[in-house]
Amino acid sequence: MRRPLFGRFRGIRSRAHFVIVSIPSRRRGRQGAGGGRVYSSAMSLALRLLGTSASRPTVERNVASVALVREGETLLFDCGEGTQRQMMRYGVSFGLEDIFFTHFHADHVIGVIGLMRTMALQGRTERLRLWGPRGAARVLKRAEDFGMDRLSFPLEIAELEPGTPVKRTDYAIVPFAVDHRGSRSLGYTLVEDDRKGRFNPELARELGIPEGPLWGEIHRGRAVTLADGRVVEPSALVGPPRAGRKIALTGDTRPCAATVEAARNADVLVHEATFGDEEAVRAVETGHSTAREAARVAADAGVRSLVLMHFSARYSRDASDLGREAREVFERTVLGKDGMEIDVPYRDA
Repeated sequence: MRRPLFGRFRGIRSRAHFVIVSIPSRRRGRQGAGGGRVYSSAMSLALRLLGTSASRPTVERNVASVALVREGETLLFDCGEGTQRQMMRYGVSFGLEDIFFTHFHADHVIGVIGLMRTMALQGRTERLRLWGPRGAARVLKRAEDFGMDRLSFPLEIAELEPGTPVKRTDYAIVPFAVDHRGSRSLGYTLVEDDRKGRFNPELARELGIPEGPLWGEIHRGRAVTLADGRVVEPSALVGPPRAGRKIALTGDTRPCAATVEAARNADVLVHEATFGDEEAVRAVETGHSTAREAARVAADAGVRSLVLMHFSARYSRDASDLGREAREVFERTVLGKDGMEIDVPYRDA
């Protein structure tokens, strides 16, 4: 039986009117090496599309913003006008600490002014970090000063260079250069560290190792000495390390080799698709991509799934032609909608 391309739609929540899409996974159950269960818990990772329109909002779509939520931590990528209302509407926390900007065209940055003002009015005291390409300090300092009194919280602004990662516990945000009409523009990948191998509890019991702290020591890669003097090496019970997950987000860009390389083997590629085939010339003139071009990038990069967004207003109500054109090249394509949540499971968890 063929598996559905994108798992199942797990329902439409009437309170917020958004759709949850599950990216396909080979995992079914929690069996470990040799039939044992996994001796660790899976971490959640999901994308929430807050704005999928290009240049200006429409009745159906807001302008660009994507929230990435990993184990309760929220990262925001771009902040077009009205993003704070979309966050309220779709349940994205204002307690985020990081906003990453792909570039500083108005439809990707104006919303940060209102968001910071609302945070201040709510009495926020925790720091907020703003990240972007060269020029971020100048642009975002203006945003801080525009239309508000002194912020109630520390604001940190950092300029990023392609290939220099922002390292966090268990993952990194890695910026990469994209090609958007001569502007200093970045895409971003979230790359998780490798995970521990699978622990085999059945074999551990057969070897007479009591469940408890010794299991944890072995799973952390440390040899243990049993009461009878036997030494058990981790390699006897723990499989090889397993890859973490990877998500790539392009922001605005022409199709380019840098995106292909950055997105190589990603679980999800979120790529702009401003135009359809009939506007291919316009896409070149404005530094954007067609849906078909985005699909070629996904195919070349060998990603598992492609999510399209940043649609011209002409496709706001009906982007089905963009989906058709993309799927002729890359079948595992989803047309983004405001409020859509995309769960990204481990491939082999």
